Amino acid sequence: MAIPERRPNDIPSDEDRVEEALRLLCGVPVELNVAVKRLSRGSGVYAWWAAPSVFPDLPGLPNENVPSLRLLYVGRATNLRGRILRNHLRRSGSSTLRRTLAGLLVSEGFRTTWTDRVVLVPEDEARLTAWMHTHLRLTWAQDPEPVAVEAELVRRLHPPLNVHGVDPEYLQATVVAAKNSYNASSRPAEPPRTS
Repeated sequence: MAIPERRPNDIPSDEDRVEEALRLLCGVPVELNVAVKRLSRGSGVYAWWAAPSVFPDLPGLPNENVPSLRLLYVGRATNLRGRILRNHLRRSGSSTLRRTLAGLLVSEGFRTTWTDRVVLVPEDEARLTAWMHTHLRLTWAQDPEPVAVEAELVRRLHPPLNVHGVDPEYLQATVVAAKNSYNASSRPAEPPRTS
């Protein structure tokens, strides 16, 4: 049985991949309990959405289908399901999004400790996950090479919680300060002084 050759026209261009990801990410955001059942293990990009009242001082592109939600963050993953479930919804040590959220929610009293880096204490990891389930929504798009797609989406959409790859004109000082505050909230133990 002969396998048909792929013609160059069959391979989507980078621009086509970005446009398809943009279409899917700007679709109807779903609640996290629904998203975790639908996420694939494939690679791709994802977007986090919330009501403007969640962080009223931050801008964000309104969702075309649900204008009561606006874009907060865009990320990429080699395994969408794993990235969302094991990192973003569980461990602040491996999720820039969680660390940023905890820094922005300083008035909520999230507590940190030092392991090999600053992390939330276990009770507050659970509390932040519950907060995310209550306040955030998710969209995603599979893509075999998400690095370039994510970079272009961040460049075009200016998600306020993204810091890397954002045009300095759109960098949010509040977000940078929150990240710095979170990172400074716990330090490694000082070595004992010797005389």
